[in-house]
Amino acid sequence: MSLDNTPEQSQLGRASAYVDRYDASLLFPIPRSTQREAMGIAGSALPFFGADLWTAFELSWLNPRGKPQLAIAHFTIPCETPNIIESKSFKLYLNSFNSSVFTDAEAVRDRMKTDLSEAVWRGSDRSAGIGVKLVAPGEFDREPVHELDGLDLDRLDIECTQYQPAPELLSSDSTQAPVTETLTSRLLKSNCLVTGQPDWGSVQIRYSGPAIDQAGLLAYIVSFRNHNEFHEPCAERMFTDIWRRCRPTKLAVYARYARRGGLDINPFRTSWPQPLPANTRTARQ
Repeated sequence: MSLDNTPEQSQLGRASAYVDRYDASLLFPIPRSTQREAMGIAGSALPFFGADLWTAFELSWLNPRGKPQLAIAHFTIPCETPNIIESKSFKLYLNSFNSSVFTDAEAVRDRMKTDLSEAVWRGSDRSAGIGVKLVAPGEFDREPVHELDGLDLDRLDIECTQYQPAPELLSSDSTQAPVTETLTSRLLKSNCLVTGQPDWGSVQIRYSGPAIDQAGLLAYIVSFRNHNEFHEPCAERMFTDIWRRCRPTKLAVYARYARRGGLDINPFRTSWPQPLPANTRTARQ
């Protein structure tokens, strides 16, 4: 069973009524398959593992006495889910909690877990849970801010002439001994698929195998600058292009995007099973 939701049908780019009473129907799932098929990724046999790591910085509800409660929410959505959640609909959904009464934070968390699990698995004969963690105000100062670890590609003084994804810029040297290294850049920028608004991010690339040409890799990252695509397929496109062009034996791509409307979306894709990145924020977020 397929889900016939397209980005053009979503609330992105439209004036939206503010809803402050709980409403799960506000969530708008969009199939991953369309953009994956355009990359040559078909079916359920994915070439990577991973998840989309969301952070909601603006979450509030009322306790049974009508007193507002606050939390930061972390969401973990496996990349195997057939759908992503369109970000504006996610924000509208979170806003719908603002004047709704819940017994406690656990009730809010359970409600979100149920709603989001249904949305990301909608149209599939499979289902599984997603991760939802609420951080209370007393724990806010324990939320770390940490730049991505790795060698900074932005130190390179390169000429940039391409601003649409250009995988031909990628290369590696298989004549030398294999390496294991972690490379980072703060120069990732793409645009919303529907509105064209800029999405700013940082990216970390960890790999083992033939040494990747660093200047070419940085130029490739910059080439996303005028590309219109959601965060999740941008990370998958990077993973797929590097995997095919540079032929590493191991590869992990982690993109941390600056938050918009109180939400950030941070896709992580890896060729081997491993723990997900810790919930940290870069300085730009």
